[in-house]
Order: sequence, then structure tokens, then C-alpha cells
Amino acid sequence: MKKIKLSILDLVFVNEGETIKDAFDNSVKAAQAAEKLGYHRIWVAEHHNMQAIASAATSVCIGHIAAHTKMIRVGAGGIMLPNHSPLTIAEQFGTLESLYPGRIDLGLGRAPGTDQQTLRALRTDANAANNFPQDVLELQAYFSKEYAQNPIQATPGSGLEIPLWILGSSTFGAQLAAYYGLPYAFASHFAPDALYHALSLYREEFRPSKQQDRPYAMVGVNIILADTQEEAEYLATSQKQSFANLRRGAKMKFQAPIDDIESYWSHDEKLMAEHMLKYSFVGTPESVAPKLKEFLQKTQADELMVVTSIYDIEKRIHSLKLLVEMINLSDVF
Repeated sequence: MKKIKLSILDLVFVNEGETIKDAFDNSVKAAQAAEKLGYHRIWVAEHHNMQAIASAATSVCIGHIAAHTKMIRVGAGGIMLPNHSPLTIAEQFGTLESLYPGRIDLGLGRAPGTDQQTLRALRTDANAANNFPQDVLELQAYFSKEYAQNPIQATPGSGLEIPLWILGSSTFGAQLAAYYGLPYAFASHFAPDALYHALSLYREEFRPSKQQDRPYAMVGVNIILADTQEEAEYLATSQKQSFANLRRGAKMKFQAPIDDIESYWSHDEKLMAEHMLKYSFVGTPESVAPKLKEFLQKTQADELMVVTSIYDIEKRIHSLKLLVEMINLSDVF
């Protein structure tokens, strides 16, 4: 049986008590470990005005990680295309692909990746998301060999045919990915509600394209593994604090785990966080394996995009290692 592909979404956390430089160093350390462990790709995402996430200059972060690794694919999960002109993104990712050939992915989202006030500071039109389908096609054209005679060229970028992905947390992205014949990544690690409906629509409506001859779906999941259930639950409190802070509108760095999460959040914050974190697998490999197996059977995912929100970088790497060992030693994945 073919093993499920494992990849990583690195949120480039800025830990409480550490610097942004520390966040970049931790991302490189995790990427190098992931490469040795056999992970397929590592993505970073565009977020703005968030003290806990350092990947605002997404293409720069991708270049930094790619420069410190050798084989693992590196990309955006994703670029929020309405914040940019397609030509600018074509040039940025054309540069990355020219520097690190055959290793760059470009996932595209239509959300702003920030709040409305910051959206205005980015000089982005609030209605720009309405142009997302057309912008995807324009970006794709800049990368195509057929576009080489057009008077406007992406240099670098023209003819490189960098693989595009559509990202989403609703049925809109699923239908767009299907219509364009592109691979699809669903953000079920924080937006669980439409997962199964979106995957079903994507597969039912998929139209083969030059890039993709069949549907290919990747799903995001939160996975925190440790040697004991108690330690895993303890490590997971960092992520739970961040979701509570999100509900409060509190802009804070990524916090260290705590012994009693119940004393940190309110009832409403807990309900919100537990809903958003529905697809989370926290525990030992032995406790997580059957639950993850069931999830994969239900989604029929081609690839898992793993979010490992652990404060301590060594414990994060240990979790990634335990996951690979769990998959490799099992005959059910």
C-alpha cells in the first residue's frame, strides 16, 4: 500500500521571550530535520500584523528555507493573491524557481490574511478578492511557455510553469480548483466545517488540465505527538492559548505551554477553539494512529499538510519524527 505523503505548514512562530530572528532559525532547523525525515514539502503562509507569525514577506521566507535545504519542496501555503498583482508574484516566484529549480510550489488563497485595517495599510482594494479567478489565470499565463510572445513578460518567471495550487476553507476554492484542473489544499486545521463537502465537489467537478490530469487533494491537520499522552496534551496548550487570544483580539507572541488551560480560557473561548481545532490529533503515536487512519479513510486525502504548533523547537522536531515513524511502521497508511 502506498504511504500517505507528509508535508508541513510552518507558521514561523515568534515565541514569547524570543526574537523574530529566532523564529527564522527555528524554521530552518525544522525544515532541515523534515528533509532528513523524508517530508515531501514545507510551506509558509502570508499573514500580516500578527506578532506571533513572522512569514509576512512570504517569498523571502521561502527563499531563506530553500537556501538552507537541498531537496525538500518549499512553497507558499499560501500567497493571498488579492494583496498583490499577478505580475509581481510571477516575478517573485520566478526568481525562487530560477534559484531553486524544481523545488518551488505556489499555493494561492483569496482571503486577505489579515484584518480590515491592515488590509487598507497594504493598499489592497477590499473588493480585489472578486477578481481572484481571473488573477489566477493571469498568473498562470505569466508562467506558461505559450505566453512567451506577449509584450509583458515576467522576468524571471516566463516559461517556468511553476505548479499552482488553490487553497481554501470553503466550497468556492474547491470548485475553482476543479474547474481549472489544479491541485487543492483544504485548510481543515483551522476551518473544519466544509471539509467533506468541498472535497466531494472538487473530485466530482474536476476537469483535467495541462498541469494536473486527475484530482489531487491535500488536507491540513494539527498533529502533536509526544512520548506520553500527558506531555502531548501539555504541549498542545500553546496552540489553545493562541486560539483564545485570537478570540480576544489580543496580539501576542506564541506562548509557552501551561499546566492548566482551563484557567486560561473562558467557556466561549474554549468552545470556539475546540471547534476550529476539530481535526487535531494529540497524543502518543499509539493513541493517534487509529484516529488518523479513520480520518484518512474518510477524506481519501492524497497528502497531509501537518501543523505542529509546539513552542519548543526540539519537541516540535521530535513530534515530526514520531509521526514519520508511526506512518512508516504501520501498514494502514
